[in-house]
Amino acid sequence: MTEPKPESKPEFKPEQFEMRRLESLSNTIFGVAMTLLAYDLPKAAVFTGAPDWNDLARVYSGKLIGFALSFIIAGVFWISHHRRLARQPVGSRGAVMLNLFFLLSIVLLPVTNGLYTNYPLSSAVAVLYGVHLSAIAGLNAWLWWRILGGWSHEIMASLFPLLVFIPGTIVAAFAPHAAPFLWFIAFGGLLIQRFYGARTGPGT
Repeated sequence: MTEPKPESKPEFKPEQFEMRRLESLSNTIFGVAMTLLAYDLPKAAVFTGAPDWNDLARVYSGKLIGFALSFIIAGVFWISHHRRLARQPVGSRGAVMLNLFFLLSIVLLPVTNGLYTNYPLSSAVAVLYGVHLSAIAGLNAWLWWRILGGWSHEIMASLFPLLVFIPGTIVAAFAPHAAPFLWFIAFGGLLIQRFYGARTGPGT
């Protein structure tokens, strides 16, 4: 009985980087950013006494929507980022720099989320938040395009949030209260990926 051959490791050129190191950094960044999203939620000190259901709804209802939106979107991009790095064991200096810009956009998410959860009816804040989400989606789609270099279900899934965030940002300029309902649709990118993955099979 012959022993199985050891799995070959990818060969590295001097100008290439091992992307699993970037994956470790990105997991930390996503974890911290997604945790900090809760920082701007109201604390117990905002209540002068024991709150009832009306008090809880008044204080938390609007802010929880922004928090849930940002948390879900960050989770969607973390899944996409993780799947993308699994396809790319090594990368060039340009790929690493572009990934770092993508991670920078994730680091800034608690900042724009804090503004949006505190001032959800401000058109300027809603547009800023939408532009930020669009930038994250655009960088993510660009990174996928660099790896695949052509149209595929992965590219379609990565472009879907961008096609949602841009119209949502335009809506935010005129009706900021309606924009979150459009932005939540960005979750459909995962559904596209799941649908085409089921049709093409696990080996593709």
